[in-house]
Amino acid sequence: MNRPLVLVVDDDPDILDAICDILEAEGYRVARARHGLEALERVSEELPAVILLDLMMPVMDGLAFANALRQRPVPRRIPIVVISADGNPQKVAALGAQGYLAKPFDIDALLTHVSHMAGHAVPR
Repeated sequence: MNRPLVLVVDDDPDILDAICDILEAEGYRVARARHGLEALERVSEELPAVILLDLMMPVMDGLAFANALRQRPVPRRIPIVVISADGNPQKVAALGAQGYLAKPFDIDALLTHVSHMAGHAVPR
């Protein structure tokens, strides 16, 4: 069975590592990006099942990334879960995100969002 790929986009290396470690321990494959431009490159390499996206990042922020992603001809819509300290509901709504987690986030809530968005629980 092919394990779902989760793209984690965050400019904070500690948060990026923590989220990726949690997801890998649960059986997901992960791709990492430190900003929106790098995330677009990762999406070009392989479509993720879910994108976990920070809003405030250098080079290209989360909103610019989401807008650029919508302009691309992708074969399916990729669910986005925003993970950010910026809980601005207008930004989250403008982004078209399917979920939101405030930093610091609850690990169980993170796993629930990812499992739901990926379409199924990952067998251990």
